[in-house]
Amino acid sequence: MVDVAEPWLRGPISGVDPLLAPLLYAFEHAREDLSRWAGDLTPAQIWKKPYGFGSVGFHIVHIGGSTDRLLTYLQACDLTKEQMAALASEQETREQGAAELLRELDRVFERAEAVVRAIDPATLREPRWVGRKRLPTTVIGLLTHIAEHTMRHVGEAISAAKLAVQADRH
Repeated sequence: MVDVAEPWLRGPISGVDPLLAPLLYAFEHAREDLSRWAGDLTPAQIWKKPYGFGSVGFHIVHIGGSTDRLLTYLQACDLTKEQMAALASEQETREQGAAELLRELDRVFERAEAVVRAIDPATLREPRWVGRKRLPTTVIGLLTHIAEHTMRHVGEAISAAKLAVQADRH
């Protein structure tokens, strides 16, 4: 296996302001890590909850759902009924295998990347809110949280994948 530098070490992203690039780097890193660690899992392994932890499938679904919801707040909008229903169903075990889950996550990331590429860096300090309580944040705060939240759940998905494979060996 050839070592490839992580996305943030591959140079600037053409046409993207350096202050917006970290989120795009996080999405690319998530794609690569999830493909590597979850891409070959069976559907049973994807939905296994090793030692009571969240399944790989949950983490992938949650990354996509949370990204979608946080982008809604980034655009200064309230969540829709459909988004609320999707949030309520994230814990449910589903039928999809890894390939289908990763394709859907990629579609979410592509939509998010289009939004991020359209952001004027001059707006990064603009106020935004999150949730029904309208908790205060900023455009840059939301972008930062989307990136760190994505990578946190990628790490949890990798751990769940390793545990699911290990459980199948015993």
